[in-house]
Amino acid sequence: MIKVSDTAKTKIIDLMKDDGFDAATDYVRVGVKSGGCSGLSYDLKFDKNKGENDQIFVDNNITIAVEKKSFLYLAGTILEFSGGLNGKGFVFNNPNAQRTCGCGESFSL
Repeated sequence: MIKVSDTAKTKIIDLMKDDGFDAATDYVRVGVKSGGCSGLSYDLKFDKNKGENDQIFVDNNITIAVEKKSFLYLAGTILEFSGGLNGKGFVFNNPNAQRTCGCGESFSL
């Protein structure tokens, strides 16, 4: 399961609305792809459609779609949002990552 913090929830709802999506009916698609300085990087986007290989999770009233192949890397992750003076944006707190890069956008197992 992937969890969504309160700050991430608020930002997701705002961004989805700005992009023509509805947080009540559409998905936040979270995935993992090859790349980044640590080997794997996170991918986050909005989607109106559920894929046949998706795992669906609802946390904090946000529906998250994750392809089954990415789920192994993301199980237990908490999606947060950091918006301070040096705000990073969305932050993935992934308990499976053994090493992350300095910016937090890529990781390795």
